[in-house]
Order: sequence, then C-alpha cells, then structure tokens
Amino acid sequence: MSETLKIVSWNINSVRARIELVERFLTEESPDILCLQETKVRDDQFPEGMFRRLGYNHLILCGQPMHHGVAMLSRVPLHEHNRFDWQDNGEARHIGAVLENGVRIENVYIPAGGDLPDREANPKFGQKLDFYERMTNWSASLKTPTILLGDFNVAPLESDVWSHKQLINVVSHTQIEVDTMKKLQDAHGWVDIGRKFIPDPERLYTWWSYRARDWRQSDKGRRLDHVWVSPELEDKAVSHVVHEDSRGWTKPSDHAPLITEFKF
Repeated sequence: MSETLKIVSWNINSVRARIELVERFLTEESPDILCLQETKVRDDQFPEGMFRRLGYNHLILCGQPMHHGVAMLSRVPLHEHNRFDWQDNGEARHIGAVLENGVRIENVYIPAGGDLPDREANPKFGQKLDFYERMTNWSASLKTPTILLGDFNVAPLESDVWSHKQLINVVSHTQIEVDTMKKLQDAHGWVDIGRKFIPDPERLYTWWSYRARDWRQSDKGRRLDHVWVSPELEDKAVSHVVHEDSRGWTKPSDHAPLITEFKF
C-alpha cells in the first residue's frame, strides 16, 4: 500500500508575527508536515494552539529568543528527534526526525553569511562556509534515506537569480558559495528536487527582497530555499512547486513555501 505525503519547507521570518498567514496556508494546502525556519521564538512561547487545532499534534521545536529557530509540525508521527549544531555555537538552526517508514527529514536554516564575501573581513561569511563543511562531513557518512530541506541561503545556478551578472559578487551567489554547496551535494549524491521538476534554465525563485516596491513586477528573486533527497528517494518525489502567491499576502515572509509531494 503506497502512502502519499505532502511536505512543506518555509522560512516564515517569525512564526508569531505571521501566524495568520500560516493558518491560511495550512487550511488551503493541508500539508502532512510543515518544516519552518527562522521561527524566532523560544520553545515555551511557540504558538502551538493553532497547529493542534488543525491536527498538527506532532511538534518538534528548536528555538531561541528573537533569532533563528526551526520547527516541524506534523499530522503523522515523528520519531528519533535530533539536533545538530552545525553552526558550532549553540544557535537553533537544525532539527531532524524519522518517519514511520524509516525515511529521515532534516530541516536546516543555514546562515546568510553577512554582506561581504570575505572570510577574513567578515567572520559571518566564514561561519557560513564552516557550517556547510560540517554538513558535508555529515553527508559523506550518511546511510539513511533522507530528505534534506530548508533555507540553504545559496542560489547556485545562473537561472536561480534575477541577474547572474549583477549578483556574482553578492553573498548567496558567489562562486565560493556555489562550489561549497556543490561539495555538500556531491558528498551524498543529493538530488535537487527543485531542478528535477523545474529544470535549469527555467526561472525558479523562492525569495524576494522586502525592498522592492512591487516584488512581483520587478521579480528580483533568488532561489535560497531547497529540497534535496538521497538518491534512492528521487523517484518517490512526485511533485514540487513554489507557492509564490503567499509572498503577496498581507505582511508576508520574504520567502515562499516549497511544497513537495512524495509517494512511498
């Protein structure tokens, strides 16, 4: 008997500030599992009431005050919870769990890396590269079929940004970040689900800056959010879309949700 699961990844940019948007999204799309990044709330202050009312009774939280934070809200059981400190400073940037079928889900919020793509002049950029290196080392020994998703804060392909020429030296699209992400991908043979369903060079963005007066008209987007899977799960993914409309809702996150359906 096959099982279909709809899994969503969304950098919500404060779950409490956008709880009404999250409720609207859950009501309209009805995913089985919602993976949030940048929740910006301590675990004991997480607004779990709405989620439970909608049937998301399996909650895994990894938060901290005001910054970062990840969460997994699920209608199906989640087991073997884990947290990796890939930032190596205690920040709440990862949470993981195992589904009933043995597939692991890892929800990650990789650092943005500051404004200057220089490790010496900008320690935040070095932290980002080191975060990727720790994930790469973990990936190299990974044996469990895994879904890795979240805000990776790198747009690797030229078609993943509105202007490759103008962003080539801007953090999130520099060559060193692209190369670093490629090492992570190669370490486990990760399959990029976004580009499996929307092949390069088609336009594919997940983030649009708040600075744009009309984000949709200017469309200066970047693909910072990703869903990757272990090679043996590639054929289990049956659809993948970016829910761009939610970027136009009142007081939105600057990221759009990624909706992926799997058939196990």
